[in-house]
Amino acid sequence: MKKYEYAMCMPKRLPQSKQVAAAKTAAEQNPMNLPPQRGMDRLGIAPTRQRIAVITTKYWGAAGIKLTVGFMDGPSTTLRKKILEHMNAWSKTANIKFTFTNTDPQVRVTRLPGDGHWSYVGTDVLHIPANEATMNLDDFSMSTPDSEFFRVVRHETGHTIGCPHEHMRRAMVNRIDKQKAIDFYGATQGWTPDEVLRQVLTPIEEAALMTTPKADETSIMCYQIPGTLTTDGKPIMGGKNINKTDASFIGKIYPKPKKL
Repeated sequence: MKKYEYAMCMPKRLPQSKQVAAAKTAAEQNPMNLPPQRGMDRLGIAPTRQRIAVITTKYWGAAGIKLTVGFMDGPSTTLRKKILEHMNAWSKTANIKFTFTNTDPQVRVTRLPGDGHWSYVGTDVLHIPANEATMNLDDFSMSTPDSEFFRVVRHETGHTIGCPHEHMRRAMVNRIDKQKAIDFYGATQGWTPDEVLRQVLTPIEEAALMTTPKADETSIMCYQIPGTLTTDGKPIMGGKNINKTDASFIGKIYPKPKKL
């Protein structure tokens, strides 16, 4: 197995004690983040503050994203620019801009080896202490294959701008064999059965999603899942770059200002 094959991302979650406050922040940033009442009624979800917090999305406001980025482990200027270039790939169709700063950055990138690839999702980054990272790129360096910058940096940035994992949508989760997934990710990622349940086998409630009508297995936010784990034997292909659907969707969530 190649070093980068099936390398997975584990999005960071805020502790339960911060979830209600984070949901309030998300709603203040973008009122559309709150789940619709009809969706909660259909799913039989009691409208408690904690339950609402769990299914509140974390997209920034329609006015767009202008976030500063800092690097906590002093990468070379060349590497820093390359990472920022891939983060800003989302700006091609959307009103998104990441800018480097050494002073109080809102997004804080580190490259802690062995800690995997992860990011906090959307507005949750505002609840992370200023001395802690909001994104980890494991051991990324200038010798990391370009394909990984396209696949990983753009994926983690997708989380930062508010996107959850596409492979957590019910249509895809329903195709996965539970025990095979637990065995596979335990062997390849070192995940416990509980982590596999949370990261691969528990679908996101559709009522909580602000997303495309159908699950997209070539989305940059979808990770590859081999056919040996699916009930139909067909792999979930996963995305290697921002695709047309990703670009179009984010362009609608964060529309560019109209030219006068």
